[in-house]
Amino acid sequence: METIRQNGKIILHSNDGTSIKMIFKNLTGRNFQGQEYMEYIRHIAIGDMGLSPGIIEHCRDGKIIGKGTIPNV
Repeated sequence: METIRQNGKIILHSNDGTSIKMIFKNLTGRNFQGQEYMEYIRHIAIGDMGLSPGIIEHCRDGKIIGKGTIPNV
């Protein structure tokens, strides 16, 4: 299972092997940049997903495989 966690809390999880990796890249600015990224963070990450500015972790089977930062927009 893959998860995205913030402050030790699982925000999203999936077993499909693709969606969590893609969403993590979206959240950390690898798939979007500039104004589009800021709007994604403001409306989707913070508004819909309930994330807050700060560190997020991409985990696979309970082990951290990546870290990123949600900016304060």
